[in-house]
Amino acid sequence: MKTNGARFLENLGIAFELNEYEVDPEDLSAVSVAKKVGMPPEQVFKTLLTTGGPGVYVFAVIPGDAELDFKKLARAAGLRKAEMVHLKEVQPLTGYIRGGVTVFGAKKAYPVFVDETVILFDKISVSAGVRGTQLILSPDDYLRAAEAQTADLTKAAAPEGHGQ
Repeated sequence: MKTNGARFLENLGIAFELNEYEVDPEDLSAVSVAKKVGMPPEQVFKTLLTTGGPGVYVFAVIPGDAELDFKKLARAAGLRKAEMVHLKEVQPLTGYIRGGVTVFGAKKAYPVFVDETVILFDKISVSAGVRGTQLILSPDDYLRAAEAQTADLTKAAAPEGHGQ
């Protein structure tokens, strides 16, 4: 299925694969998607829309098994603070629904910050712009197409035996 994300990459001449999977509306987590597409969760990146205040929006793209560190994102983006956009605002701002958000072909080209671990992989997986379809492409191509900056964006994992 051709998606906005796929068309966006085609227009740039960027090679990618589409990987379709069965959607469970009760579990849209990136970890679940990773299992379905047969990739480790740290290689399946989730796209989060954040805000730094009224009218200020930034995409944060992080590994599927990681948690966004808002302080680190704010620092990287030059904002005083950052927080998640309310779910009801995601579609009007991006054109995409939860579980299908991608930076490619979004309604507006908000700044994109990608966790620095992206460069550790030959290929990464990101949403193609609809639930049930992932784009598989090289990190370099993703960063170039998204006009993204890399930064350390995730919280450190809790040490073993220290529950959250």
